[in-house]
Amino acid sequence: MSVTAVKTERPASTHPLSPMEIVETAIPEDERVWVPQAANVWFRPLMFNTLNGGWCNLLRVRKSGVLSRHLHPAPVHGFVLKGQWRYLEHDWIATEGSYVFEPPGETHTLVVDEDCAEMITFFNIAGCMYYVDEQGNSTGFEDVFAKIDMCRAHYTEVGLGAEYVDQFIR
Repeated sequence: MSVTAVKTERPASTHPLSPMEIVETAIPEDERVWVPQAANVWFRPLMFNTLNGGWCNLLRVRKSGVLSRHLHPAPVHGFVLKGQWRYLEHDWIATEGSYVFEPPGETHTLVVDEDCAEMITFFNIAGCMYYVDEQGNSTGFEDVFAKIDMCRAHYTEVGLGAEYVDQFIR
């Protein structure tokens, strides 16, 4: 059962210039909502903040391995819903129920170990992600607009339509 609520009328308690709320079943029943990011890696958009340049999403991984070395110029908050993961640069493991704060400017390499069949983590990302190689050289980036473009292309391909992503844009 989906709790997706699409409202066109703003509640009286909300400022008239405020964007509409989003009420969404975070882990969707429809697999097409998950956007492929890499082999065995998907993200599920929850909110794209085009004014501040950030986004909230779920990251899902269904195979062990190294996902990416990257850094963020702004803070990131994460909450592990299922499974576990770690960063090569640290000695901790983020397990189900863990909250993770990533300070701005830190380079880290996300790893899901073989004993984890599926990992799902909620991330609140401010700013963009810079992908870097082992020497710290830039290899690419993703910002809120790149993520929206990825969603538009995927949702068109799977039959949901490019405009499906619009419900998450603020």
